[in-house]
Amino acid sequence: MLLENVFTKESIIVGLESTEKDELFEEMVEALHNLYPDFDREQVLAALNEREAQMSTGILHAVAVPHAFASSVHGTIGAIGISREGIDYEALDGSPVKVVFMLVAGEDQTEKHIQILKSLALLIQKNGFVDKLISCKVPSEVYDLIVQSEVAV
Repeated sequence: MLLENVFTKESIIVGLESTEKDELFEEMVEALHNLYPDFDREQVLAALNEREAQMSTGILHAVAVPHAFASSVHGTIGAIGISREGIDYEALDGSPVKVVFMLVAGEDQTEKHIQILKSLALLIQKNGFVDKLISCKVPSEVYDLIVQSEVAV
């Protein structure tokens, strides 16, 4: 039940407009900033880009999990984005990304951050999970699928 505390229906974007990674980060950080206006937007973008420069967070199965730590963030916050067209993400497998789980955590959240990444990895590996996410039409469907699937893991 960890993921339902990080992602909210309001932090889910079904129908991302971005076609490239830089645009994607802007779009998703903006959505998070609308929900949590206290964090430093530029600091979070810089932290995400710095982490991404180390190695692509575009993993297999058309999924990316950009994540970073930022001192202006309290706790751990997240957004989910779904792209129908796919995003040029420079993913490890070379495929366009269609599902994005963005995580931003305060600097004191290392253990929780690792637990969340582990939970996401388990869900992503479930047969058919990513395809079900891509087929969701509204944020509440995405949220419900994640909550139900996390319980089943």
